[in-house]
Amino acid sequence: MRRSLFILLVAFLLCSATAGLQPPARERTGPPAALSDLTLPNKPDSVKFMAMGDNGTGDRLQYEVAKQMAVWHEKFPFDMAIMLGDNMYGSQQPRDFILKFELPYRPLLDAGVKFYAALGNHDEQTNVKYKPFNMGGERYYTYTKKHVRFFVLDSDYLDPPQLRWIEDQLKDSKSDWKICYFHHPLYSDGGRHGSEVDLRVILEPLFVKYGVNVVYSGHDHIYERLKPQKGIYYFISGAAGQLRPGDLHRSAMTEAGFDQDQSFMLNEIDGDDLSFQTISRTGKTVDTGTIHRQSKPTPTGGGPPAKD
Repeated sequence: MRRSLFILLVAFLLCSATAGLQPPARERTGPPAALSDLTLPNKPDSVKFMAMGDNGTGDRLQYEVAKQMAVWHEKFPFDMAIMLGDNMYGSQQPRDFILKFELPYRPLLDAGVKFYAALGNHDEQTNVKYKPFNMGGERYYTYTKKHVRFFVLDSDYLDPPQLRWIEDQLKDSKSDWKICYFHHPLYSDGGRHGSEVDLRVILEPLFVKYGVNVVYSGHDHIYERLKPQKGIYYFISGAAGQLRPGDLHRSAMTEAGFDQDQSFMLNEIDGDDLSFQTISRTGKTVDTGTIHRQSKPTPTGGGPPAKD
């Protein structure tokens, strides 16, 4: 029944010029820019995923970024995407999920790409029940892809039960790679928000103690790759829909960054290496590289960590 209703809704969008749910018109801006070459290894058995944050605007620029995602998926067939929060802006009624998610990302959804969302401060809590976000009705959750475990947090409401949960999950995980993602960045050179120091004080000791390798966040509407902090790699990818041009205030923490256009990240984990390539709305590569998996922390003894 739900599938039939969805098909009718999409048909309505495509056939009616006055429906109010049709995709935003795209302006012609001249010939398309030449696409960058793929720099990722693109190994057949690697873990491939896309990362995007702050995307759910429903406007023309979101659709243009989504089109680039589909173009790059043809070269680099990632089968999952991590969403770093603010997946929906403004109204969040059923029609908005069509306009701001299902329509722009339809080529990826049809290709079998699964999206795994984290909540942002603009997302309603009830969005955990939206099946295409694959949250299982939970604000925080974990899942595994081969030798990689992903931990998804709700950084907008980091309550004691969630802290107990993430500590237990990190401690018990035996995966080679531990990747956390959530909306608010622990480290950021974004001018509008910047580093969320209160969250850092709480989460960073756990990340260091239990060997988290990489952390992805959004919130600041820029792209930034930070120099490793206490041995952990941090990325901000908060410009898949929203953008604050010129908002990256580079500091000694900044390894690379881009704040002149919308962007998203392609990522690949093959063995002990994580390769990444960040793509702009026009298909330009704005950052690329490979990081090597850090050594696991050495146990210090003293029994299990205290819990709140």
